[in-house]
Amino acid sequence: MKWRISCQKRTYYRSNLRHWRTYGACLCQRGANLILTGRRVERLEALKAEFEATYPNQKVWTFALDVTDMEMVKDVCQAILKSVGQVHVLVNNAGLALGLIAYQDYEEWDLLTMLDTNVKGLMMVTRQILPSMVATNEGHIINMGSKAGIYAYAGAAVYSATKAAVKTFSDGLRIDTIATDIKVTTIQPGIVETDFSQVRFHGDKEDKAAKVYQGLEALQAQDIAEAVLYVTKQPRRVQISDMTIMANQQATGFTIHRGE
Repeated sequence: MKWRISCQKRTYYRSNLRHWRTYGACLCQRGANLILTGRRVERLEALKAEFEATYPNQKVWTFALDVTDMEMVKDVCQAILKSVGQVHVLVNNAGLALGLIAYQDYEEWDLLTMLDTNVKGLMMVTRQILPSMVATNEGHIINMGSKAGIYAYAGAAVYSATKAAVKTFSDGLRIDTIATDIKVTTIQPGIVETDFSQVRFHGDKEDKAAKVYQGLEALQAQDIAEAVLYVTKQPRRVQISDMTIMANQQATGFTIHRGE
């Protein structure tokens, strides 16, 4: 059976094409058809062309979507269900951090954007897709959390709170769907070397963002993609509720050993 897997990511400044490309490649290798959503249609179409050329037996659909626009979320999700059909696996991958400063000094726009994207957007997409899963008694919801949702750290009160919300929201979903065959998984990565820090520091790539990954071997997008693939490969009787993944020299949050 070929699954339809919906992956969405909010693009902000530079979209993390490497992350998406890695996810998509892993899933296509397993025989999945992909539904890709995001704000930058031209980048989605480039990925679609790449996947279709590499995996000609798989189908790829793209839809423009900004998860912070609640009406747009409703319209696009319903369009997906109507034109594509049942979504078997929903990967809620939209998320970002903005800033790394004490809460009392935080920019209001930054904290509201994190709430809109990481919490409200994720919940609204899930609300639109979940009823069809319940109706067919089949589906898997994978919510991308963070180790910050377990271990808060300085300057990240809001980001940590949003990722803690993802974790508890997933736990609640698992309770609400316990009488069905729907699975709910929270994946909670530690430090992953992507454009995440560049977004956090508003494009400051050479100074602040680059220093985040200095002196250690950070996780890579491939590692998280393999985790997504692993949880979807389990038999019906197995539901992996949570998966926390850290770099080898990372303990909790910013407790990191850096070499010379």
